[in-house]
Amino acid sequence: MADNFEDSSSISATFAIIGGGIAGISCAEQLATEDPSSDIILVSASPLIKAVKNLKKLSERLDDFDVAEESSTTLQNRFPNCKVITAFAVEIKAEKHKVILSNGTTVLYKALCICSGAVPKVIYENSQHVIGLRDIETIKIFQEKISDAKRVLVVGNGGIAIELVYEIENCQVIWAIKDKCVGATFFDAGAAHFFLPCLKETKQEDDVPCKRMKYNLEGDSLAEPGMGSALGPDWSDKVNMKGKQRDSRNVHVEYECEVKALYERNEFIKSGLKENFSVSSESTETWPAYVKLTNGVVLGCDFVVSATGVVPNTDALKFDMEILKAEDGGLMVNDQMQTSLKDIYAAGDVCTASWSLSEHWFQMRLWTQARQMGAYAGKSMLSNLQGQKILTDICFDLFTHVTKFFGYKVVLLGLFNGQKLEKDYELYIRSSERSEYVKVVMRHGKMQGAILIGDTDLEETFENLILNQLDLSIYGEDILNPAVDIEDYFD
Repeated sequence: MADNFEDSSSISATFAIIGGGIAGISCAEQLATEDPSSDIILVSASPLIKAVKNLKKLSERLDDFDVAEESSTTLQNRFPNCKVITAFAVEIKAEKHKVILSNGTTVLYKALCICSGAVPKVIYENSQHVIGLRDIETIKIFQEKISDAKRVLVVGNGGIAIELVYEIENCQVIWAIKDKCVGATFFDAGAAHFFLPCLKETKQEDDVPCKRMKYNLEGDSLAEPGMGSALGPDWSDKVNMKGKQRDSRNVHVEYECEVKALYERNEFIKSGLKENFSVSSESTETWPAYVKLTNGVVLGCDFVVSATGVVPNTDALKFDMEILKAEDGGLMVNDQMQTSLKDIYAAGDVCTASWSLSEHWFQMRLWTQARQMGAYAGKSMLSNLQGQKILTDICFDLFTHVTKFFGYKVVLLGLFNGQKLEKDYELYIRSSERSEYVKVVMRHGKMQGAILIGDTDLEETFENLILNQLDLSIYGEDILNPAVDIEDYFD
């Protein structure tokens, strides 16, 4: 099949990029800005691409930004040297510097960056009662299902699961997590306790309309099912999350469990099992699907949302030469974002950072890192093509991430959950009910990480304290004393 593609049209460019998500767009923008004379081809499976908007610098290394979904022509209008092709990569011929596309086009490149993102790990992927949220197509399916639902089972404890549980209204939500506390991917038991009241209250509508993610749900379809760009920050704001029940908020959490078995209605009746979870008078025969959890709970639901994480999207890529992959399946990249194949780079969720990492940085497949990696890969591609090597970007000095959970601003800095430290650390915590939650991770009197929930205005000061590794032993827990102006000490 690939040989037939090569007989079709071909196009040459200095730089080629696979993927229309934030990593790919950031890479293209970096290249187009630094070298307006170079030809850039971006291959996107969807005619809609992701773009960073309203970028705000909260500190030297911490950025807050919105994500907009826009037509690929917008990128081409901003950067005339950038051409977007709506297709997906069929094969990468590394030795010949060629990419064969699904529309029959062959792209010839000098340097290639793979930004194909990740795909969700969906439990019971072939079941009509299970949906994994990843792109616009799956959002459409979700909206259709939730509008007629009375009970939904959400499985997973990451960002998408947290947002779903918070946003769904007029529908009973059963939240099954494998951890001892909610949101364990991002915060500790203390922060989870701070957020728990949010699960029982009616969601507060923002006074100011959100300007982050905008979807055109009636627009063009994806070039290939399942190949669309991932959801971004505040993806849920423009999505219908209302079921058909009268109760506005009804969330129940099942801790330390996973899905053991999934049954169609007829299969469940034949199995002889009985539903042992019920908070209403609904008959067990009314549910389209039934689930047995590993903790013994058996329940019925209208459908299941699988939000159990993602895996690098590398299986869809065919190479003519072996390319090295990490244990998690990501393409291994060095500190220049280079893969093991000559002139091929990777950025974002599809890659795995395989260099000697800084003490306070680690990889999480988040939008912030996708943007950072994409821009840095663009710089590296240009420099290496000119025979130069660039210094590792400062964004890899310190893990930083800002997001919003349950309506609260959340800032994560450094080793915010004691990552890499084993048990050799202590925690200082300051919490004010429904206002703020601040936790710092200390080791030998020096700050290693922090979680800031609410409008604390401490992110810049704490960023500097982690990077400078000042000895704070003499202050002890007073570094979190509201009566002490910590910024005056260390700014």
